[in-house]
Amino acid sequence: MPASERDVQPRPQGLTAQPSSCSMGELLASCAAASAVSTPPAAPVPQEAPVDEPRRDAA
Repeated sequence: MPASERDVQPRPQGLTAQPSSCSMGELLASCAAASAVSTPPAAPVPQEAPVDEPRRDAA
């Protein structure tokens, strides 16, 4: 059941949105750096040993 307007708590006045001091490029670069640091390296792909097939003698 939705809350009525009387039941909704008012927001504190001190928490308003303010523009950031960093540029979009700096934000994107920091996200890329964080992703690179927090991503573990890929597991090495196991290489299969070559399988020797039995030779068939020509009849």
